[in-house]
Amino acid sequence: MSDIIRRDPRAEWIARNRLHPLHAAMQPAQHSWMGPNGVIRKNPHGVGFIGPNGLKRIDRSGAQQGGATKRTAAVEVQLPLHQVPAPAFYICVVPDMVGGRLSSHDRDLLGLAHQLAGSDGAVLAVVFGEHKESTFATAGVDRLLVLDGEEFSGYAPEQRVQGLRAVDNQFNPRHWLLPDSRTGGGELGRRFAATLGERPATRVWQVKDQECIGRAGAGLQDLARPVARLILAAVECAEPVSESRHEALPVELSTAVARSLSRIEDLGAVAVDPAAIPMAEAEFIFSGGNGVKDWGLFHSTAQALGATEGASRVAVDDGFMARDRQVGASGTWVTARVYVAVGISGAIQHLQGIGACDKVVAINLDPGCDMIKRADLSVIGESAEILQALIDAVAAYRNDAKRDAA
Repeated sequence: MSDIIRRDPRAEWIARNRLHPLHAAMQPAQHSWMGPNGVIRKNPHGVGFIGPNGLKRIDRSGAQQGGATKRTAAVEVQLPLHQVPAPAFYICVVPDMVGGRLSSHDRDLLGLAHQLAGSDGAVLAVVFGEHKESTFATAGVDRLLVLDGEEFSGYAPEQRVQGLRAVDNQFNPRHWLLPDSRTGGGELGRRFAATLGERPATRVWQVKDQECIGRAGAGLQDLARPVARLILAAVECAEPVSESRHEALPVELSTAVARSLSRIEDLGAVAVDPAAIPMAEAEFIFSGGNGVKDWGLFHSTAQALGATEGASRVAVDDGFMARDRQVGASGTWVTARVYVAVGISGAIQHLQGIGACDKVVAINLDPGCDMIKRADLSVIGESAEILQALIDAVAAYRNDAKRDAA
């Protein structure tokens, strides 16, 4: 394990937020201690400490001083468990699960469902096929129903509607929530609404005072209507669940899902050149900055990983990448599932442009740069050596896969 002390942004945020239920647990337990010379030392950043000039000092940073052990939200602080033993009703959520994981849009939807459920209802998440998600509990899922089977794999909206009809018959949820997105939720929700004979509330960005507020008029106007049973919500419709963990108890259907005669044949995914994917739609972006010295190796690594190439403004200004590859507030705002920043220090405009990315990986020589602080995973070292190691690892993985197939 590395001896590098890593920041815990969540613990620091809880320590700064006095209204958070775990705020008290994140505060230092020691405000004064005996120094090496026998003098009593006091923490000037302790909550409520009166300084030598009579000024009250308040610690809003969450930093630990005086030799006390640093607290982390992941290790020492356990989020309170939200349990609903006997739900009075259900709020059903059908997340997109792009790549088999919850997206930020899905988490916003679960936050909205948690608001509608209150303390008596339970949030039921309906997931189709195999998934790779392991954080349903912290995302706000009380009950988890996985509809697995070949009939639900790929593009099968008609069969998925049949599955949702079976869920509706068994659980009779008070509300259905689906993401109004291009990745499946928008179409599936409208198909499902047609079979139920319901008029869905679309492009909803807020639910307040028993009203759904959605975008209308090409996004220039708001349309308010009573809360519908089926809601197709937009991005940032609510705050994601962050202050509690849920049971995510698995449930099953009591009856088999009727198999429909599909009128649609899924011919599989179409191979697309990553370089031809627009930056705003790319799921995996491999971005280079001023720290990249071997651009030929950078392009080879991006090709080996099958990633869409991006660049910082400095790299674009120096002529190493085209202008349409620039990432940031002055370039393109991206929403990739994985964003790899190679040799990018992290200017404020660049960090703004990647704010909606789910996972950020930083490769840099400077462990104190802003990109390292933003990243979910950091690799400190020379970029050329790390990129070559990535190419070798991908080649070895593919060779093993070929041998296993043979």
